Amino acid sequence: MSRRAKVWGALWVVYIIWGSTYLFIAITVETIPPLLAVSTRFICAGTIMALVVRARGGSLRVKRHELASCVVIGCLLPGANAVLFYAEENVPTGLASLLIASVPLWVVVLRLLGRERLPVPALAGVGVGFVGVALLLQPSGGATATGVALCIASALMWSVGSVLSARLPMPANSFAATMYEMLAGGFVMLPLGIADAGSFSPSAGSILAWAYLVTIGSVVGYTAYTWLLANAPLGTVSTYAYVNPVVAIVLGILFRNEHLSVRIFIGAAIVVAAVAAVVRQEPPAATQPEEGVR
Repeated sequence: MSRRAKVWGALWVVYIIWGSTYLFIAITVETIPPLLAVSTRFICAGTIMALVVRARGGSLRVKRHELASCVVIGCLLPGANAVLFYAEENVPTGLASLLIASVPLWVVVLRLLGRERLPVPALAGVGVGFVGVALLLQPSGGATATGVALCIASALMWSVGSVLSARLPMPANSFAATMYEMLAGGFVMLPLGIADAGSFSPSAGSILAWAYLVTIGSVVGYTAYTWLLANAPLGTVSTYAYVNPVVAIVLGILFRNEHLSVRIFIGAAIVVAAVAAVVRQEPPAATQPEEGVR
């Protein structure tokens, strides 16, 4: 198989897997308490990632300050995912994916607050993008104000974690870093998840969806993404940011009977176009947001 074919194969893996996680989150939280589902997901995924690191001959040893950074990022990124689990109880999967797709826009805002100088086209893209986000903020079509607010909170947590992951001392092995982030976030949330769970009866569908998020969503998706970062142009890899929402919307329509209103369609088009403009302004050495926690 040619290198080009491998790159496009890995891209489609990331497109479909990360785009599908919104659907499987919605199925999971139908009968499994959100915080318990997300905490156990990351503990299991982190354990599998540790086995992957060892199988690749990598080391799990990290310095104390690197481990501390992983704990901080682990609380933010898996924490953002936990908030998204709660949000998807009150927001259609397509709308949730669009609001989360605004992460690159929030990252630019945070970088501006950090006094970074950014290209004018990127700033223009952010301005246009938030117009689209504003169109998506009105609760409708099965979405509640609480659900929409939780999606925005999740996007903000993801953005803060992404920015900090580029500035804090992290392990050189990205797989090991992701493993520690997953385990840290999972174990921090586990006591709360157990306390909040009460009695519940998970359906077979929810259990299978949870297993998909652990194995396919977290491990396979991140492995493909990491390989792409080392073997494909950054601009090409970054296309996941605006393809994932399209996949999520299509799956929501096909499997959740969700509907795309004219307002959401216009807002979606604006957000996707703005995110595409912003990510294409990143320099070749730019650090991408951590995505191992999807």
